[in-house]
Amino acid sequence: MRHALFVPIFDALCDPTVVAGLAEAAERAGWDGFFCWDHVAYREPVTAIADPWVTLSAVACATERIRLGPMVTPLARRRPVQVAREVATLDALSQGRVTLGVGLGDDGAGEFAGTGEERDPRVRGQMLDESLDVLREAWTGETVRHRGQHYVLDGIAVRPRPLQQPHPPVWAAVRHGNRAPLRRAARCDGVFPIGLADADQLAEIIGEVASRRTGGGPFDVAVALPARSDPAPYASAGATWRLVEFSPYDLSVDDVLGVVRDGPG
Repeated sequence: MRHALFVPIFDALCDPTVVAGLAEAAERAGWDGFFCWDHVAYREPVTAIADPWVTLSAVACATERIRLGPMVTPLARRRPVQVAREVATLDALSQGRVTLGVGLGDDGAGEFAGTGEERDPRVRGQMLDESLDVLREAWTGETVRHRGQHYVLDGIAVRPRPLQQPHPPVWAAVRHGNRAPLRRAARCDGVFPIGLADADQLAEIIGEVASRRTGGGPFDVAVALPARSDPAPYASAGATWRLVEFSPYDLSVDDVLGVVRDGPG
């Protein structure tokens, strides 16, 4: 099992230089990854939110080894061609260390309603699936001619391609009990179950995703766990990554630094 930090880039952690310093310290302490949240709004008392792509660019420049990426990006509120180019550029900047987390997102903080975006989760699911198709086409570097239900790319090419081939790993977020995202995850390179109650639920999800997979190749299973919790049951269930999560409320740099210095353990 590999170990990563999973941080909300809010308030005290909204300065990219501060976050980059934490990532550099994490790399020196032996951590394997550094992932950050992707939001445009959040519930009170959060007041300040950093952009994940600018922040991850700073992380890429401050580190040499750890994997990095947004965890997770709600693709339905982003143009897929823009995401394709952002990921390709970040992959070049990081020398091939990007993992892209994708998900449906929710409107609990008004991120969709407050920006005029699609609020129906079923429609957002369709947009997410189509976006994944566009990303895979765009990352080939070939000219894309895509006319779908939600997106059009007419003669657009995304070059240069990402360094990782055929493309950077994509992890799909899922929730236990929701079967539709399991089909999506089976088409991706990893799964990120959210809101797990225990390792038994993780084992169930892994089994259901495995039954839907048609291709071979590496497949990651990432779980978000509180700091200093025991990851062993989840590793036994099949998790390949532990993401140490932090509360978005009253989070301080010292909170994260303390976990960093404890090491992945």
